[in-house]
Amino acid sequence: MEPTKDTAPSAPPAADGEKLKILIVDDTATNRQILQVFLRKLGFEVDTAVDGANAIERFQNGNPDLILMDVMMPVMDGFEATRRIKALCGDQRWVPIVFLSALDKEENLVTGLDSGGDDYLHKPVNFVVLDAKLRSLKRSILLQRALDENRRRTQAITDNVLDGIITIDEQGLIQSINLSAQRIFGYTAEEAVGCNISMLMPEPHRSAHDGYLARYIASGESSIIGKGGRDLEGQRKNGSVFPLDLGISELRFEGRRLFVGIVRDVTIERAAERLLRENAARLQRYHDDQEEENALAQRIVERQMSRPGLADPASRHWIAPAANFSGDVIAAARSPEGFLYVLLGDATGHGLAAAISVLPVLTVFYSHVEQGYPLGYIVMELNRQLRATMPSGRFVAASLLCIDETSASAQLWQGGMPDVLLVGRNGGVREHIASRHLPLGIVDFDEEMCALTEVGFQPGDQFVLFSDGLIEAEDQDGVQFGVGRLAEILAKAPSESRLEAVRTSLYAHTGIGQFHDDISLLMVGKVA
Repeated sequence: MEPTKDTAPSAPPAADGEKLKILIVDDTATNRQILQVFLRKLGFEVDTAVDGANAIERFQNGNPDLILMDVMMPVMDGFEATRRIKALCGDQRWVPIVFLSALDKEENLVTGLDSGGDDYLHKPVNFVVLDAKLRSLKRSILLQRALDENRRRTQAITDNVLDGIITIDEQGLIQSINLSAQRIFGYTAEEAVGCNISMLMPEPHRSAHDGYLARYIASGESSIIGKGGRDLEGQRKNGSVFPLDLGISELRFEGRRLFVGIVRDVTIERAAERLLRENAARLQRYHDDQEEENALAQRIVERQMSRPGLADPASRHWIAPAANFSGDVIAAARSPEGFLYVLLGDATGHGLAAAISVLPVLTVFYSHVEQGYPLGYIVMELNRQLRATMPSGRFVAASLLCIDETSASAQLWQGGMPDVLLVGRNGGVREHIASRHLPLGIVDFDEEMCALTEVGFQPGDQFVLFSDGLIEAEDQDGVQFGVGRLAEILAKAPSESRLEAVRTSLYAHTGIGQFHDDISLLMVGKVA
């Protein structure tokens, strides 16, 4: 499950007067709508695309300044779309692309960056983090625009022999300085001509320059003259030091040796490069923190789930966590009357955020089952606890089942989960029991929202509960595993090996050992 979280922060200051256009690329309409509302509130102009191919078309026609790119999409995925968009940009334009994806393995991050992506943000989107990234990228974009403008201006100056051009003689005395060089260094021609070129250099080059020049005249060997552009530092009239690109050539004119220096102020370029390096370092730190938090969350939840009830002979379960823990939990316990209670939950979010949501669910479930409370009351308490402790936007989809084996009857409550399947002795699905309620933690519950479904069963029947990660797992062509495929496997497999058959088929279907979402499967009922 991948809902967004947190409320939208206030719009950033618009002192720069720039209104940037952002292209949202996501095949899920809900995600596009939420991001669109959020970005417009921040003052951005917004366009949308439904897949990678559509993104390329919208990019060519809409001319966006920044792209928020989903990864897993039909027609063309985000990685390929990014490669093509970056190819269209070439060296003439920089359009940053931020991946928004639930794919959070390290190789996915590397693939995204290698395809030309500039940043990577995990789903569900943390709007506080997204807002910070957008502010940073906006500064980078505006800085890049200034950089591009400077480059265009420099090229125009070069074409018209209006770049920073300074000529000196064999003694290092300035013979001429054009208007561009005057603007760069802050000296007028009257102030500069006749002075030693070293006045445009900071120490230690200022003191050493005359020696450099004398050695070149004597030996003809130099690491600068005739070697093309070189990164150095210059010093302006006001004493400030700045980075510059310097190319020097030698010419002979009327028996005199002159040296021509072409100077370009690269302050903006270096600032942009530094900002990009800082952004890359921040991205890496964020990724490392997310990995550490995910490992901690998984350890916490695994410890809380490790209860004797999960070993009950009347139930079998399997959880395959995604690379980034996504909030799936399974719990089982017997009440004092001997009734078997089970829970399968799926919390919003990933990592610690998901762990924080499911911990109160496990605590309330086990404590109330041990005290013999009825299922409807437990549902009410679970929802009350989540409403009291969790922030807005945090909820838990869940299926809860109470089985009385003596009377061959069961009570079921479902909120926001896939159908529960009642499977007969021969493996055929006797009944699809659909969810009737909202997930836990969204709104306050009344008695109607805690209403239970009464189900009778026969000896050898099994209840099959699962999270959406199971049926939404995709193969390489984007085809989902699906409920129909699950039912076929249950019908064909021997009763005692149904769970293993589903697990084997799922791995064969996806062709991977790591899933994009948690996979949870719970089978309840003694098979004959």
